[in-house]
Amino acid sequence: MSMQQEQHVDVLIVGAGLSGIGAACRLKASCPRRSFVIFEGRDRSGGTWDLFRYPGVRSDSDMYTLGYAFRPWTQPVSIADGPTILHYLRETAAQHGIDSKIRYGHRVLRASWSTPDACWTVEAEHGRDRQPVRLRCNFLFLCSGYFRYDAGYTPEFAGIASYTGRIVHPQHWPEELDVSGQRVVVIGSGATAMTLVPALARTAAHVTLLQRSPTYVVARPAEDPIASGLRRLLPAKLAYGLTRWKNVLLGIFFFKLARSRPDRVKRLIVGGVRQALGADYDVATHFTPRYNPWDQRVCLVPDGDLFAALKAGRASMATDLVDTFTPRGIRLKSGRELEADLVVTATGLELQVLGGVQLDVDGVPVDPAGIFNYKGMMFSDVPNLASTFGYTNASWTLRSDLTAAYVCRLLNHMERGGWTQCTPRNNDPALKPQPWLDFSSGYVQRAIARFPKQGTRSPWRAHQNYMRDLLSLRFGSVDDGVMKFSRNPLNTHTA
Repeated sequence: MSMQQEQHVDVLIVGAGLSGIGAACRLKASCPRRSFVIFEGRDRSGGTWDLFRYPGVRSDSDMYTLGYAFRPWTQPVSIADGPTILHYLRETAAQHGIDSKIRYGHRVLRASWSTPDACWTVEAEHGRDRQPVRLRCNFLFLCSGYFRYDAGYTPEFAGIASYTGRIVHPQHWPEELDVSGQRVVVIGSGATAMTLVPALARTAAHVTLLQRSPTYVVARPAEDPIASGLRRLLPAKLAYGLTRWKNVLLGIFFFKLARSRPDRVKRLIVGGVRQALGADYDVATHFTPRYNPWDQRVCLVPDGDLFAALKAGRASMATDLVDTFTPRGIRLKSGRELEADLVVTATGLELQVLGGVQLDVDGVPVDPAGIFNYKGMMFSDVPNLASTFGYTNASWTLRSDLTAAYVCRLLNHMERGGWTQCTPRNNDPALKPQPWLDFSSGYVQRAIARFPKQGTRSPWRAHQNYMRDLLSLRFGSVDDGVMKFSRNPLNTHTA
């Protein structure tokens, strides 16, 4: 499709990963009269689960909540690895006839809203030669996630040019890389680092996890025995639903307990690590964070694989600051030097606002930092656009699925009323801006100023609570007085 061959669809979904495939399935089922396509910037579907290829890649959320509500997870393993999740996503897309709707190699650059036409004009690049593509849509649904796929975050380490070994970022793991017999240092303290260490330790000579500060780490069985029991007794869909709700409610309970009694939860988590590693291990240094539980995301290690690698001596912890790289490895602030054949910089993500898409409304550029987030998915004074952002304290899909279902409700409401435009409007002068995410993680703090703001009250406040969002988004009124609807009789397409 060239710039001159302009296509029109009712809905454009950006991204064919977990959120985009789920949104397309919801749209097809609930809004069958809507035409839609999916623009995917990469050459394959799957998003995060196709991009990340590092050893041991897995979810730190259980598949009963990371899986789709409309497609039961029936495998015995609850904490699944990346390839298994990718297969689940692609199988879901195939079963629901979504494959034919995906336009691969289409990277969206910008979108311009026209009120007279009641539609977005979306500009994209296609293929390696970046052929320009233009498409018009009545509703734009951004499902491309929250981080840059082309670059991860690596701090500027002193002396890095002098290092003679290899440096790899997990986001771009080389297929041919073999760590057998090598000394490996993994820099980081998040879920990626906790995943890499036990996986690399199976073949490496030794793996050291170098962290600036400790993280809360919880061991959990890879297989859910209650789910397995329910599957033996009940039909798959019912067993899946019950397990899903069990995990949702337990997650909410644990999060609320962490907020209301942080010292108690801290003792519980740290005590679990001490029990796994033994009384002689220096848990105070390596596994006792300075912050409260859920001020940052808690790391999950299935079957305690990280602890097993540490106890076996295949891996070790170093909690210290990097002074400088040396030709043979890394010298720490304490003076200790870690010799390494390979350094893995599991140092975080580069967050990206609205999937990197530049927006303007009637010729006026949209400054993401200057707008309010509406119901965790739409934005003040930006018409006919939604963006998926999952939970920080629970599975991403729980929120993305609620968002997709709500967008379908919104589109159907507009169709019934003959509306062509829906725009959240903030008419509350007392509404105070707050950061979108109340999270102290480094990758969030580096970018949060560029993101839209949330307000001090609903519907401008993003609640990290599935039950509250479920009631609001599934049963609350679409026409709530804040969302403003209008129609353009000259526009022949209904959004």
